[in-house]
Amino acid sequence: MLITLREVHDSDLPVFFRQLNDPVALHMAAFTPEDPADWDAFAAHWARIRADGGVVNRTVLADGDVVGSAAVYGEPGEREVTYWVDRAYWGRGVATAALRGLLAEVPERPLYARAAADNAGSLRVLAKCGFEVSAADRGFAPARGAEIDEVVLHLTS
Repeated sequence: MLITLREVHDSDLPVFFRQLNDPVALHMAAFTPEDPADWDAFAAHWARIRADGGVVNRTVLADGDVVGSAAVYGEPGEREVTYWVDRAYWGRGVATAALRGLLAEVPERPLYARAAADNAGSLRVLAKCGFEVSAADRGFAPARGAEIDEVVLHLTS
């Protein structure tokens, strides 16, 4: 399977919206919008981040099909990575390949990442890409309706 990244197209947004509303993926991601089914809020969020010149947004493609998104955002010195991959592609190396591609495109360091402490898949992806655990935190996870443990990671090289 060939994993590539490209600029986000308007036609990607309905795919991202469908992916965001997968209940299993929502639970795993945990830190999601309060109402992921609100298309207007979703569209407004994507309009804001696509207009922000400091955000690097990419669509993740697997053999040419849209399977997710990956981004770097935030203030210099505090920039974070984020990614979302369709559940049908979990465990197949897609997230790792996408994140590696994004990290090659965005050479600035340090970069940070956060994941729910029980999201073993995401923590594995981040470790494979060189991220190291730097802190533990707790935060409110809208997808779970509760405060949960979170892991903070960093990448310095």
